Amino acid sequence: MDFKTKLQAAQDKNNSLLCVGLDPAMDRLPRPLKETDSPFFVFNKAIIDATADLVCAYKPNTAFYEARGAVGIEELKLTCDYIAENYPGIPVILDFKRGDIGHSNDKYTEFAFDYLGADAVTVQPYQGQAAMQSFLEHKDKGIIVLCRTSNDGSGEFQDLMVDGQKLYIRVAENIANKWNTYGNCLLVVGATYADELKAVRTVVGDDMSILVPGIGAQGGDLKATLEAGLNKVGKGLIINSSRAIIYASGSEDYADFARAKAIETVDAINKYR
Repeated sequence: MDFKTKLQAAQDKNNSLLCVGLDPAMDRLPRPLKETDSPFFVFNKAIIDATADLVCAYKPNTAFYEARGAVGIEELKLTCDYIAENYPGIPVILDFKRGDIGHSNDKYTEFAFDYLGADAVTVQPYQGQAAMQSFLEHKDKGIIVLCRTSNDGSGEFQDLMVDGQKLYIRVAENIANKWNTYGNCLLVVGATYADELKAVRTVVGDDMSILVPGIGAQGGDLKATLEAGLNKVGKGLIINSSRAIIYASGSEDYADFARAKAIETVDAINKYR
């Protein structure tokens, strides 16, 4: 099953556009977990089990695992394998924002798709379509391209004018009209920029999904985000929340609190659909 089909099936089954970011940090884990052999995996497993009927995807950010070296990569692998084995209908989006020359990208795809078994990846477009073919040729995978990101200072380059258009609009046009030969491209647009999200939706039309970070801890306006980004059938968005859900409690009942926060978030999303 390709990523697009798998994502839509998960959205329909769980009536959800929510993606939970699995971004564990050692200093925020409950104390008993820190004493286990695989604290990140134990933490993730509990979050996954508590929310699997509420999400349309999970999104681990590799930085949190890479910072722990080999043991962190092992825990990332354990997490991806656990989802694939126990919740095979839920896609895994690997958030690693890679992009390099072709030979390097070949290795990135081996790591993401062959080793970890991810269903989709985030990538950056700066080096152009030709360099990104290693990703794009994986027709069954989702290739999610940075477009208008949620961070402060993102406009330094993304808002630059190029032939009368802002750069992020040019990126959206190129992805939709040139890169998306196999229908496996998506975009990243932050929830902190609802007007820009609306502009991107106008450019790419209703068929392309958009990954939206910035809800929750980053303060994105959920109502404005949905009004700006939903397609005509009330879909087309993957709304990511990480810290607001996985750290809803710092105590041993963290998974219960994560579930409650996920339910609250899904209900809020569906209210505006």
